[in-house]
Amino acid sequence: MEVKNKVVIVTGAGSGIGAATAKLFADHHANVIVSDIDLGKATHVVSEIIAAKGNATAIKTDVTEYSGMQDLIEHAIKQYGRLDVFVNNAGIGPKQLVRTGEYSLEDWDNVIAVNQTGVFYGMQLALKQMLKQGGGNIVNVASLAGLKASMNNISYCASKFAVVGMTKSAALEYARKNIRINAVCPGYTESALLNELLGARTDMDDKLKSVIPMKRYGKPTEIADAIVWLASDNTKFITGQTITLDGGTSL
Repeated sequence: MEVKNKVVIVTGAGSGIGAATAKLFADHHANVIVSDIDLGKATHVVSEIIAAKGNATAIKTDVTEYSGMQDLIEHAIKQYGRLDVFVNNAGIGPKQLVRTGEYSLEDWDNVIAVNQTGVFYGMQLALKQMLKQGGGNIVNVASLAGLKASMNNISYCASKFAVVGMTKSAALEYARKNIRINAVCPGYTESALLNELLGARTDMDDKLKSVIPMKRYGKPTEIADAIVWLASDNTKFITGQTITLDGGTSL
């Protein structure tokens, strides 16, 4: 995948899909800025990348703070002079899986702030820089829950549907500006979010796998493959698309 020497920011890169994505970019010789609200986790990922002879730096970022996202972009510009790829990966789920009528306002506000508003902040700020430099690439991490209903999960579902819509709208707006914007929609993938879901009920593992034709969960590295591919020069004619990686669940 052609991403050599590209300057890449990955949010929520301290673990899971974000960490796998940052490492894969580095494996392909990109310059990676590993962003996470947990600086310790981000620093650990950077240490693994450097140990593998890659190039990466860590920065603490709360994606719900516009000023913090500005600092993140400025960090890339100060260090490398440009920003080629921005991966909006940071995301959270609700504390409780309950029906819409019983949903807490705290869960609604927190999930929307990270998963929807945070992605908007990242897109807007990355776009401003990419317009200045004449091009760039944004990949948003949505979800299968952004394509189909997800019971007892109204804020997560709403936020991920929003990410799909924002991806398509912005891709249309900037197609003539040499800026491509795409999204990936993972199904059930090995992550902290999945672990929280599995802990909700003793039979949840069997229940989830019963709706996955491949009878297994996705691996973060498999989602990372799609993200890096979309961000690479191998996909120059692809924009405004959502790639679903769900083991056939949506079928």
